[in-house]
Amino acid sequence: MNNFKKIGMTALAASLVSTSVFAGALEVSGSAGINWENYSGSAKNSTKAYSMGNQITFSGSGELDNGMNVSLSFVIDEFDNANASSVANGGSIFDAHSVTISSDAMGTLKFSGEGGSSAQAAINTTAAGDIWDNFDGKSGTKLRESRSGNNIFHYTLPSLMDDLKVTASYVPSTGQDESDTAYAATYTGVEGLSVSYGQGSNDGQKAGSGGTATNTDSTTLSASYAYGSVTVAYSDHESDSETSTSDQEATSWKVSYTVSDAISVSYATEEIDSNGAAELTDAEYTKVVGSYTSGGMTVSANYQEGDNIAYTTATSEDWEYYGLSLSFAF
Repeated sequence: MNNFKKIGMTALAASLVSTSVFAGALEVSGSAGINWENYSGSAKNSTKAYSMGNQITFSGSGELDNGMNVSLSFVIDEFDNANASSVANGGSIFDAHSVTISSDAMGTLKFSGEGGSSAQAAINTTAAGDIWDNFDGKSGTKLRESRSGNNIFHYTLPSLMDDLKVTASYVPSTGQDESDTAYAATYTGVEGLSVSYGQGSNDGQKAGSGGTATNTDSTTLSASYAYGSVTVAYSDHESDSETSTSDQEATSWKVSYTVSDAISVSYATEEIDSNGAAELTDAEYTKVVGSYTSGGMTVSANYQEGDNIAYTTATSEDWEYYGLSLSFAF
């Protein structure tokens, strides 16, 4: 990550009850890298693809006269938020943006106009690193979680005890959708150990609105332990819906080994069990990654495999992925 330029700015920051103008600095940051990837399977051998990063982040912060700290983050990512190829197709170059207000006494309040995560969704990355997401465009498989997205409040409580972080989030109701809440806690009080637990809702139509309610509660439990050069991680995610065929459970493991300061390897697995009427078997994923770092340059190679990715045993639902990336820190 590199700061390319700093420019002066006057930012307008809003708290819950007042508005204040402060002077600060706006930093522009990004990263440099080259990527290569390819999918293959019994149904298709896709064209090898080359790409580079196309995202930059504007961020700034300042301290108000009352001691509160206010920061702003704004991401520009080419048509990412609407998955569209042009403005004419409904896309936008603007992506996630947020305002954060914090102090030692009040904790931290973050309002995300776009791209925010609920407290539960923020810890919902599987131990393996969401391998399923790399095959999402091939199968439609997604982890169901508490509601995130636009206009979400995310609050981190002041320190309750050493090594314990507690967060909560709230998404106001929109249209006929009900409001949603979530909470999460992470404890790191034992050397090498990190344990997280989160729960949240994703509720549908309000009662009496004439629509069909699809209320869902999601729970995430994850833990990792590092001993010497070996790290073992585990996660379990459950989504329970009023409609039983929408229930889902995802379990994941990962083992990482640091060979040296320059070389590391890891092996990870994920299994997603979904109760959909047309879903006949579990989706299973594996991933092997090796990386080498030297003088600010990192070369990373990974192999991923997805079996039954659309919850069927058809051979066309078995895919392989190969990826190679070259990134630079300067």
